[in-house]
Amino acid sequence: MKISIERAALLKAVSQAQSVVERRNTIPILANVLIEAEGSDVSFRATDLDIEVVDKAPAQVERAGATTVSATTLHEIVRKLPDGALVTLTADSATGRLTVEAGRSNFSLATLPKEDFPVMATSEYQSNFSAKAPVLRRLFDKSKFAISTEETRYYLNGVYMHVADAEGGRVLRCVATDGHRLARIDADLPEDANDMPGVIVPRKTVGELRKLLDNDEMTIAVSVSETKVRFATPDITLTSKVIDGTFPDYTRVIPQGNTRKLEVDAADFARAVDRVATVSSERSRAVKLQLDEDRLVLSVNAPDSGAAEEELAVAYADERLEIGFNAKYLLEIASQVDRENAVFLFNSSGDPTLMREGNDLSAVYVVMPMRV
Repeated sequence: MKISIERAALLKAVSQAQSVVERRNTIPILANVLIEAEGSDVSFRATDLDIEVVDKAPAQVERAGATTVSATTLHEIVRKLPDGALVTLTADSATGRLTVEAGRSNFSLATLPKEDFPVMATSEYQSNFSAKAPVLRRLFDKSKFAISTEETRYYLNGVYMHVADAEGGRVLRCVATDGHRLARIDADLPEDANDMPGVIVPRKTVGELRKLLDNDEMTIAVSVSETKVRFATPDITLTSKVIDGTFPDYTRVIPQGNTRKLEVDAADFARAVDRVATVSSERSRAVKLQLDEDRLVLSVNAPDSGAAEEELAVAYADERLEIGFNAKYLLEIASQVDRENAVFLFNSSGDPTLMREGNDLSAVYVVMPMRV
């Protein structure tokens, strides 16, 4: 195999591949990227056996062929090459080496046989549909902060993507929760997505998928089966196993009867929470909210480190309320708000609180209070 490829195209493809590769693994071939050159394209394939990513890039293919080489080493070399360099990759099966040349730089890397590289089995997808990159980006970006990191509740270690019934009809919905907070985000149901089975997309896959969604003009082809999910652009295909488990009935924890309404500028609120939380003890980071007519007082009292208080002008017309929250949870939820105002709906100091963006019901967040 011998190919010449621009550094920028090579760097983009290899960075996507090496981020999937697990740093520590017992199977040496899993640390490698499979490079396959044919026609006028070269593809870079990497896997950790749960996720597989294939990135295609245009190249001058002098000799077709395939080999596998350490993804991290190749990435480091390409990253350090000068901008605009033309990189030549030559695989020699007799010596088991891959030569990387660019200008006066020359590297010789050990390879492993391409036959040993595990390729994820193709599966029949029950549902195939397309969605614009900004739609998927919003669904996953706004829900991923609530993914649980507790390995014992593995079924919460991802985003539950499914079709749901909402007030205006059926929607494509993403939900994530860790038991302390919950995010539920809706988007218009894409054509052909009606029969999509509900799947839990793992945390690592959500992170990798984000790299496919930066181009607003891009349309993503989504394929879903009971065991796998695939997201594809013309150049990159990301295939992942889904979490084998049942996502809990999240509708039961979304409060319906919260009537005490607080409306506040989301950015001002986030900055005020951040400031008062500076003195809170790391363990609990508890912030107390005292609500009175059109007035919100945020306070922290940490006996070891000090106390802080800040007042905000807000829209609130209900009876007085005192309620405490973990500052980190409040900040994460407030940072999801794209509109100017955040609307909080409370019931009592011991009940879950609902938050939404202005009058927009397509994004709903729930946060559990804590004793302060």
